[in-house]
Amino acid sequence: DVQLQASGGGLVQSGGSLRLSCAASGFAFVEYTFAWFRQAPGKEREGVAVISRIGASRYYADSVKGRFTISRDSANKTVYLQMNSLKPEDTAVYYCARRRGGPVFRRELYDSWGQGTLVTVSS
Repeated sequence: DVQLQASGGGLVQSGGSLRLSCAASGFAFVEYTFAWFRQAPGKEREGVAVISRIGASRYYADSVKGRFTISRDSANKTVYLQMNSLKPEDTAVYYCARRRGGPVFRRELYDSWGQGTLVTVSS
């Protein structure tokens, strides 16, 4: 079975850091692009960061550029999101997702999603 298991969320103070992990199983990890999306209460799900199949291309939402870094580890079939200088507006449920095509933020193009992990940033 295809599985994406997100973890690493929690409560952190403004200015702090967290690293999210997305463990993949049940499919050929290297054949897929991965992205992190987030959804804050009352808002639509938005793309945060995306990484191409071999990691050559990475894109970020303007709101997180310079603070977040997406990476992938093929040996461990895991995708990471390092989040630094966190702000209260980063509070959301974070989801990882996969797609076979190129790195884009259109969520309807992603065919499998993890269960989400909650990040709460206090001011």
